[in-house]
Amino acid sequence: MPARRIRVRGIVQGVGFRPFVYRLAHANGLTGWVLNGQNGVEIHIEGDETALDRFTAALRHDTPHAAQISSVTVETVRPEQITAFEIRHSDRTGAPSTRISPDLPVCEDCLSELFNPTDRRYLYAYINCTNCGPRFSIIESLPYDRVRTTMRAWAMDEFCARQYDDPLDRRFHAQPIACPCCGPRYLLECDGMLEGGIAGIVGAAELLRHGRIIAVKGIGGYHLSCDALNAEAVIALRYRKFRREKPFAVMTANLDIAREIVDLRPAAEELLLSNARPIVLAPAKINLPGVAPDHHELGVMLPYAPLHHLLFAAGAPDILVMTSANRSSEPIAYRDDDARERLAGIADAFLIGERPITRRVDDSVARAGIFGAAVLRRSRGYAPGAVATFPQSRPVLALGVDLKNAITLAVDGQAFVSQHIGDLDQFDCRHAFQETVRDFLCMYRIPLEDTVIAHDLHPEYSSTQLALDLRGSTHIPVQHHRAHIASVLAEREAWERRVVGISFDGTGYGDDGRIWGGEFFTGSIAEGFTRVLHLRNAQLIGGDAAARSPVQCAAGFLFQLDGTPNLLEPPFHFPRRYTDCLELASTQLRTFETSSVGRLFDTAAALCGFTRDITFEGQAAIWLEELARKSPPADPYPFPVTDNTLDFRPLLSALIEDRSAGMDPVVLARRFHAALASALWQAAAGFCAQNSTDLLVLSGGVFQNELLLADIASRANRSGIEVWTNNAVPSNDGGISLGQAAIACFASQNISYCP
Repeated sequence: MPARRIRVRGIVQGVGFRPFVYRLAHANGLTGWVLNGQNGVEIHIEGDETALDRFTAALRHDTPHAAQISSVTVETVRPEQITAFEIRHSDRTGAPSTRISPDLPVCEDCLSELFNPTDRRYLYAYINCTNCGPRFSIIESLPYDRVRTTMRAWAMDEFCARQYDDPLDRRFHAQPIACPCCGPRYLLECDGMLEGGIAGIVGAAELLRHGRIIAVKGIGGYHLSCDALNAEAVIALRYRKFRREKPFAVMTANLDIAREIVDLRPAAEELLLSNARPIVLAPAKINLPGVAPDHHELGVMLPYAPLHHLLFAAGAPDILVMTSANRSSEPIAYRDDDARERLAGIADAFLIGERPITRRVDDSVARAGIFGAAVLRRSRGYAPGAVATFPQSRPVLALGVDLKNAITLAVDGQAFVSQHIGDLDQFDCRHAFQETVRDFLCMYRIPLEDTVIAHDLHPEYSSTQLALDLRGSTHIPVQHHRAHIASVLAEREAWERRVVGISFDGTGYGDDGRIWGGEFFTGSIAEGFTRVLHLRNAQLIGGDAAARSPVQCAAGFLFQLDGTPNLLEPPFHFPRRYTDCLELASTQLRTFETSSVGRLFDTAAALCGFTRDITFEGQAAIWLEELARKSPPADPYPFPVTDNTLDFRPLLSALIEDRSAGMDPVVLARRFHAALASALWQAAAGFCAQNSTDLLVLSGGVFQNELLLADIASRANRSGIEVWTNNAVPSNDGGISLGQAAIACFASQNISYCP
């Protein structure tokens, strides 16, 4: 009998792949075995040649819903004369490189059982099967077996064990399997009282109806939840959480209600219903007071855990605020004792699940964008999925940067991107960052002495300092904006494709020690990127502190203009801080040069009326985009290229002149966006022609601006130039570690740099 050895890589563990193989082998009359190996699933199969061909074809195309195959290798081997087909125990030898499944939303089969009064798991909040349920948030080590998850504390009863051991059952080797008789449960803590099981969930739903704020333990951490239609409850949550204006996400009971509150295009609806179940940003159709002030979009998600469905079924309001359980800027709470301590004074009650969470995993945020799906925060449902396969097997650990931190670990060429960690200026976030680095290295058993460590060029970043503390390794610093461009190309595994790349953001350490943020490059990942144009340098007064004050940013840009009117007077009404900053600029005290387009946005926002300090990152730029959306298309302001720089002076002079003449700020904001798109496109088209490429790559936080992207897309549609943006990782700093890893992968082949 002919025999084949088949190795399947991808997300193939914990998703019902072995029972699928078992059933497929029996259907084709084949013998052999299947097991979970360190690198995926390994299969030995024997039988008729035609049947083997049918088996192999079905293996590639008829996979379980939650599986994602990245590669299938088949080789002819000697038969073992096996008389049956069996599922064998996991292979635990060697270092693993298998892909861990992200956490999955509850499936339709489990939902049907959840609300079936005759089912053993009726109204059981921890119902799951091989097609759904927690994965990444409960795994402690690989390979993925129950004893290496947080479910090991609950021994299966006879009923669950029978299903777990039956290859024909939907729950065969479903590691989190449990039922009300043997598994964890939920408890409601309120006013010193405890209520367990479905009674606690019903009690929580009643509290939500009465305007109370509840801390709800989910898959990857706690949410703070309240009735989104109760303005008093929403305001109370903002006050207690110290989150003055940043939008809250909401969860709707079902898709129909989501359609009532936001305008869901097919692409957005597809995102909403995807396995990742992210928060999806979409244009709002109704006003929810206090939920997303001054935003035309709402962030909406659907229930993804059984608990959410039970809450709505128990009578919770149909639209709930579901925001990360933390005080502003802190990491999400995910351990029960920590949640009780940190959320005391915020939550009126706690709905606590007994199953521990191994690692915090925030909700992901995505948008159906101009150039395809765009992930703004990559976490639950996406992490720790591999987003690229590098052309070398040496491990690479890329540590990202200090804002919106996420890390990337490349194992056997597969680039795994972590969950969103947060901003490392917070102590708890730095601790979470260090935990995640240790977690990934331990999970995949990576020896540091064999690992390339990539980090940002900035010598004072916390992420850089940790990188340099990881001794015995090759260290490669990667410039911030080159990493942004590389992240787009790495998603598509375009290693040698020559491009024109534009990276616009708020801040990044440049080759010359200046603060970059408005950069044009040509080149490729394989050959490197050459800076060919940038925004004219302005002064950043007070360093990073200027990012919190649009007026302070404006002083640094307007210092270069002649004949500027007194901006303390109408219609500008700048505060006295502006003139104080001008004096600092004249003395060069605590001032730094910057080419940041993000700070140019802040300056334009101040001139259009945003003269107060911001309360969350990017607020002034978002405000300016929202303002511009109220205007029809308008002619761009002048924004010429002078001496290899984009010269902002004519643009800002014209904007000031129009505002002084009484022109509506709505039109000014629209003309500003048009100016940026027009100047960007003209310069990019010229560089494409000079470098014989028809590909433009855009990355950096500024390119989360959909109005700017729409203006660029309208120009691209009339040309032969293709535009790529980030899709799998964020265009903001949350995606930068992927670019660092890609550049380091190529650089490490001929560079050994150890500071």
